[in-house]
Amino acid sequence: MTDQLRADGSLRHLLTLETLSRTQIERLLERAQTFVRPLGARPPTSQALAGATVANLFTEPSTRTRVSFELAAKRLGAAVVNLEVQLSSRVKGESMLDTVYTLESLYVDAFVIRDAEAGVPGLVAANVAPHVSVLSAGEAHVSHPTQGLLDALTVYQRKQRFAGLAVAIVGDVRHSRVARSAWHAFARLGVTDLRIAAPAALMPAAGEFAGCTRHTRLAAALKEADVVMMLRIQKERMSEADLPGGERYFAAWGLTRERLALARPDAIVMHPQPMNRGIEIASDVADGPQSAIRDQVRNGVAVRMAVLAEVLGGRGARS
Repeated sequence: MTDQLRADGSLRHLLTLETLSRTQIERLLERAQTFVRPLGARPPTSQALAGATVANLFTEPSTRTRVSFELAAKRLGAAVVNLEVQLSSRVKGESMLDTVYTLESLYVDAFVIRDAEAGVPGLVAANVAPHVSVLSAGEAHVSHPTQGLLDALTVYQRKQRFAGLAVAIVGDVRHSRVARSAWHAFARLGVTDLRIAAPAALMPAAGEFAGCTRHTRLAAALKEADVVMMLRIQKERMSEADLPGGERYFAAWGLTRERLALARPDAIVMHPQPMNRGIEIASDVADGPQSAIRDQVRNGVAVRMAVLAEVLGGRGARS
């Protein structure tokens, strides 16, 4: 695995939360919190990254992640280049590394990469120039580190602790990079009771998600939970779960107000989005008083500002 740290111990790349220490994660969360503002207030801006250039390389569709990385970089004063594979030379056969080398020659300082193929962010990180950073914006089913950070920040804002909490992650856990990064974050931060819940066909393989209790019935996973994180069910996975229609999935696994009542009265509901309303979550829950889903979106920009400031802030602007 590519080393994420520089020789002095500072963060250079962010590819996974798995190898970060609790102290390193807490530092990023504390920094992110300084960038959080109430809705309606003007967002914080600075010129901390003036002269730096950030390139967003997305080979999968994205709304929240790409936009929030762009806003994060611009609010710190960096220039931003957005490159979608459908419009790039990769369509003509150019490799990802050739694309990266081209952009490196144009003075790009950081690459934000989302790719459906496992290993791509690490491959790029292992081959960029020493002054360049690589941030994963979602790697296949493997990891989504900034999502894990924003989920942890959202929980801490609402609960002010991790120890003693029961967190249930529900849905297509097997194929979810969000679930893996949330598990890495919550486990490192000391969440006491981590639960994963899914139909048998969507449960991860034995040996994955160490330390989590496994549930193949939703009610057991929700009982006395402090945090309920619902995952998007990809419609192409329905047949794998022997649930050919969204209506049947919702009947067995959808989060309704009645099911949420099994959790603690002050439990919060989370979802990384995009949501399939009426499949994995009811609209009156997604928009209800216990929902922290919009907080997650707001925290996404703050977390990505913190990460960009951490990896690029110590280098100074180009002369």
